[in-house]
Amino acid sequence: MNKNITVLVAALALAGIAAGGGVWWGTHHAQATSSASAEAMAPAAPKERKIRFYRNPMGLPDTSPTPKKDPMGMDYIPVYEGEEESTPATANQLQFSADKVQKMGVRTEAAALRVLDKAVHASGRVEPDERRSYTIAPRFEGYVEKLHVNATGQSVAKGQPLFEVYAPDLLAAQREYAIAVQGVQNLAQAGPDAQKSMQQLADASLARLRNWDVSEEQIKELTRSGAAKRTLTFRSPVSGFVSEKKAVQGMRFMPGDVLYQVSDLSSVWVVADVFEQDIAAVRTGARARVTIDAYPGKTLDAALTYVYPTLNAETRTVPVRLELANPGGLLKPGMYAQVELAVGGKARVLTVPLSAVIDSGKRQLVLVQVGEGRFEPRDVKLGARSDNYLEVLEGVKEGEQVVVSANFLIDAESNLKAAVAGFGAAQTSAPAASATGHEGVGKVVEVDTKTQSVTISHGAIASLKWPAMTMDFQLANGALLKDLKPDAAIRFEFVERGKGEWVITRITPQNR
Repeated sequence: MNKNITVLVAALALAGIAAGGGVWWGTHHAQATSSASAEAMAPAAPKERKIRFYRNPMGLPDTSPTPKKDPMGMDYIPVYEGEEESTPATANQLQFSADKVQKMGVRTEAAALRVLDKAVHASGRVEPDERRSYTIAPRFEGYVEKLHVNATGQSVAKGQPLFEVYAPDLLAAQREYAIAVQGVQNLAQAGPDAQKSMQQLADASLARLRNWDVSEEQIKELTRSGAAKRTLTFRSPVSGFVSEKKAVQGMRFMPGDVLYQVSDLSSVWVVADVFEQDIAAVRTGARARVTIDAYPGKTLDAALTYVYPTLNAETRTVPVRLELANPGGLLKPGMYAQVELAVGGKARVLTVPLSAVIDSGKRQLVLVQVGEGRFEPRDVKLGARSDNYLEVLEGVKEGEQVVVSANFLIDAESNLKAAVAGFGAAQTSAPAASATGHEGVGKVVEVDTKTQSVTISHGAIASLKWPAMTMDFQLANGALLKDLKPDAAIRFEFVERGKGEWVITRITPQNR
């Protein structure tokens, strides 16, 4: 019995061990399977990219094997293995981040073919047409007997009596002619020689009267009546106004003395002064728009008829002449006029906007966008100019995008002069402008819109170790003048354009 009990206990013990071992194996196997599945489903650890070098954030040809900052405090950009080599700008290109381009307000416009419509502006004055001015100057000695027109500026009609004169020689000439005419009539039955001699005397007397401006009506009356008139009447040769009157009743005059001048103002001249640099574009026959200061809003059409051959050395201008019809006599001699001459070309040429050109005095540059955030400065050769565009002869191709705004900011922030010097012809100009930017806070004291400058009372500038002071700054462009008034509190950014020349590139209103 005891033996059977022992066998039974042993059997139960083996069964328990077997059961416990099965449970442990099953649990361990499930955990191992679950762990393997989790490891299979987990993503592989990212492979660490290797940095090849660090490049200049402004696109300048400067790299570094270790992290660093540029003079403006911007971090150099890491370049990893496998990245395309075309991303960095070349040595003669400038590169900016998209955020920087947006903040600077860079705008571009395509170089395009267009006809340059240029207008030359000049100031002028209304003058009488010299070809329509007449002087009355007797050709004999005499006296002013009576004045019919006795005031300068008085309007007269053609044939209207101006004045009467008495001249002893004229009276004698009339009597001589009357006697000669009477003699011709009396010798009608005489011989041919006598008639011929008397006729020659009559013809000579008649020629003398005509040379003295005796009118045909008076000569006919003298021939008919045979009675010489004591006075001779001078009449106006044209309709117009008396521009000059020297005759005084009772005065004595000598042959050739100008007693009256009459001007016809049905057509007048406008003589305008064109600046020396514009005269090459001016041609006779060009159409012009004329506005008279006395009649604002009224535009008159005129033609340029003559370019004077002389230049005024004091004003450096050349006078040009335009002809204008003057119905109603609205245009008075001496009135001021503004002239706009159309001198545009006929052929289409490659052009860029005026604002796209950076002119250093010795050379002209444009910034061409060659990629996203990349700009290439190029020398250009310029031709004709209009009010808004410049002809480009060399340096830019049709369709290329040129920067038309924020040129100055790009120049200042990227040290453009130093970058250009590496690829262009050598130049002996002033040292390149500093590209380091500074910030300040202050109050506007004075704004000068003509010179685009501002006087600011600012606090200390830590980056320059400046104490608080009041000083003048130049503005990068006219847009910064908007809403800029004295006593305004502002935060501003500025750079050193040249030695001692501080230029503000950005202004932000500051809450007091």
